[in-house]
Amino acid sequence: MWRKLEPRANWQIAFAITAALRVVYTGVAGVAAVFLHPNARLIQSNAFTGNLPAPGGRHYALLGIWERFDTLWYLRIAERGYDVPAGVVFYPLYPWLIRGLSGLAGPMAAALLISTVAAFFYFWGLLRLVRSEFPNAQPLRTVMLTAAWPASFFFFAGYTEALAVALIVWCVGWARDERWVLAAACAFAAGLTRSAGTLLIVPLVIMAWRARRRARWLVAIAPFGTLGYWFWLQQTGRLSVAAAYRTYWNTDVASPWTTLWRAIRSLAERFDSLVAIGLVALIFFFIAGVLARRQMRIEDRCFSAAVIVHLLLRLCWPPLLGAPRYLLPVYPAYLTMGKWAEKMERTRFAFLCGALFAFNLVWMWAFLSWSLVL
Repeated sequence: MWRKLEPRANWQIAFAITAALRVVYTGVAGVAAVFLHPNARLIQSNAFTGNLPAPGGRHYALLGIWERFDTLWYLRIAERGYDVPAGVVFYPLYPWLIRGLSGLAGPMAAALLISTVAAFFYFWGLLRLVRSEFPNAQPLRTVMLTAAWPASFFFFAGYTEALAVALIVWCVGWARDERWVLAAACAFAAGLTRSAGTLLIVPLVIMAWRARRRARWLVAIAPFGTLGYWFWLQQTGRLSVAAAYRTYWNTDVASPWTTLWRAIRSLAERFDSLVAIGLVALIFFFIAGVLARRQMRIEDRCFSAAVIVHLLLRLCWPPLLGAPRYLLPVYPAYLTMGKWAEKMERTRFAFLCGALFAFNLVWMWAFLSWSLVL
């Protein structure tokens, strides 16, 4: 199968990987629906769990099992809007899309469909970036590492990760082609998806500065997705995103070094596996996304650094909570990993992907059982 995929067109490779992963994750979720019996106290500690579908049956195995954590918020916003003050931290594009497609098969099916389609476009866009960055390399290894990477199951859950990263890689790809209207539109949409989407202004400004076309000024539109959402919150008398995080989510803004020091100190005082994983992920993505390759484009380094700083600005407890998930947009790290993997034998590379994917499935199992804080 590997050899058959390598010569295929980018979209065909992306489609094959997306379809295979959708089947695998749906199968794992179906098995989990039979064997998992979540602790009622863990479930009730999360918002909007009063109307969760009852375990059992085909519908629960296919869809209900995915109604976890942030997904409940997106479904609520899609149905009722921002009627709960704490919900303003969830940006509006994903709930809008869920609402628009809910008539097809229901909100949860719409959420999974959006994520799956977005994952396809992410893999496709990443393949385009790899081919432009390394013309003589086989891009399949980069995408396979991305697909197997721990926390990548979020691309196929009712979360915004797939939509955000798809918009990011297509924005960067189109900007490199100097198709500024499309790049700016993707950046605008990314800013309506997650706050990290606003960081696309960093690589866009660098690339626009080097470009000759007059239309490069369109990159100024990039941050207005996020800024427009913030303005709407202010005009409608709702809490700001920062105030909602501070009031309802035990999260505040702090200097990056403060967050980093808190993480190191908490590990020294008492070992916490989530903090340790977050710290290791942070160090790895900093090395792979900022320092590793001498020939890495300056816009890629700056975007990676911006995403990492953005993560470190969030001071919560435990520190670096959800770091592996928040670092998924750092696409330059995957380009670096793919370059490293070019030198590996097929057997070793297959073993590496298998080990990463196994850890990914363990994390997914914890996610489905409500036993993981996200």
